[in-house]
Amino acid sequence: MTLQEKLDAFKADFEAGKPPYNVPPSVIETMHRATAELIASGAAERARKAGDKAPVFMLNDPDGNPVSSVDLLKKGPLVLSFYRGVWCPYCNMELQALEAAKPEFDKLGASLVAISPQTAPNSRKSVRQNNLTFPILSDAKGTVAAAFGLRFDLPDYLVELYQSLKNDLPSFNDDPSWTLPMPARYVIGQDGIILYAEVNPDYTRRPEPEDMLPALREAAASRAA
Repeated sequence: MTLQEKLDAFKADFEAGKPPYNVPPSVIETMHRATAELIASGAAERARKAGDKAPVFMLNDPDGNPVSSVDLLKKGPLVLSFYRGVWCPYCNMELQALEAAKPEFDKLGASLVAISPQTAPNSRKSVRQNNLTFPILSDAKGTVAAAFGLRFDLPDYLVELYQSLKNDLPSFNDDPSWTLPMPARYVIGQDGIILYAEVNPDYTRRPEPEDMLPALREAAASRAA
């Protein structure tokens, strides 16, 4: 089963209100409205894309160790995933799929890291819950997501919904702003140029990890040349 097939199966059960979710239709309608508005805003089209220079960043891993994109790119190309947080089941399924694909990335000399706005304890939970062996980095206040053009403000009606569902993002992210990144996946070459980009204003849609392999093979071939 592909990653998207797994996401679609979860979405069908969630939106049908099946146990243990038991979500009322009004909640689903609000989520659909927010997604449709984000798509219509054109925010995804304004995000960094293939051919652009990737922003340089340094973020901490869950243990407080700094991780630099410059240092990672000295070793080889970089696979970068932006996700919303461990509270998002779609994100967790994506992280698991990336973990399963990591041996292929390793063969091609690529580093894999994921970035979310959540605090270090929640990043540690991401690692434990999904059995990850790659770094999860905390993007405090979403500054790196903003540099990539991914950060957006949640509309007031969605904030109210999240509050009613006890999804307290300001506490979860230690940030009062009620912002999130659009889920996104990048492959960055050693020269800092983005070779592959996929930005998802619909958080239920994610690319397959295998979609990045052609860009990674191209990067490996250019290194060998």
